[in-house]
Amino acid sequence: MKQLGLIGRTLGHSFSAKYFAEKFERESLTEEFSYKLYELPAIEDVEEFIASTPNLLGFNVTIPYKQQIIPFLDDLTPEARNIGAVNCVKILPDGRRLGYNTDVDGIRLTLDKLIGEDSVKSALVLGSGGASQAVRYVLGERGIECLVVSRNSTSGDITYDDLSTDVIAANELIINASPVGMYPRVEECPNLPYHLLTPKHKLFDLVYNPQVTLFMERGMAQGAQAVSGLDMLYAQAESAWRIWNQ
Repeated sequence: MKQLGLIGRTLGHSFSAKYFAEKFERESLTEEFSYKLYELPAIEDVEEFIASTPNLLGFNVTIPYKQQIIPFLDDLTPEARNIGAVNCVKILPDGRRLGYNTDVDGIRLTLDKLIGEDSVKSALVLGSGGASQAVRYVLGERGIECLVVSRNSTSGDITYDDLSTDVIAANELIINASPVGMYPRVEECPNLPYHLLTPKHKLFDLVYNPQVTLFMERGMAQGAQAVSGLDMLYAQAESAWRIWNQ
């Protein structure tokens, strides 16, 4: 049986195993493929994971290893190299490990739905990790400038304390690329001045569990449009599936 899976530090929030189990059942692939969750306390444990998993075709990568996985790979696609983050690894027949970024496919799809034909010139990207890098890459494709908001000034363009009335007004697209608000810490949300949001604002939360986060709730209470990361999850999963089987 061909093995697939997801590596990360804690995976209680993940829908990936359920998604692929349902896919394999629906497409009569349960005897050919298996998808499991692999919690790794440290990225160095990926070596033992790969060595001890027979018939490993590939795996997804999530928080906090999307950047840390890169030194353990033999090569990256040009897109993954430009982004600087990997969320999908394919094990080639000769044993080499090739890194991809399929997050961008999900981000593109979601932005198409959220923005449509609307003109968006600038955005706030909350968080500075691997998911944030994929978001910034897609925004760059669309000519949308962005400010990275982080808890400290060394890892972002501005901090949450810098989110003034003028900054919020100038950036009608706000994307949460941090894990804040993800299950089980559903009572948390990014530290925004939510009272400054308006019906002109569009919020995209990469978090998909819960499907409606507190970030989204508080934005919608101000009339903003908000979407979760669920469509992104499905799109990146299907892209990974194509990669593993090509």
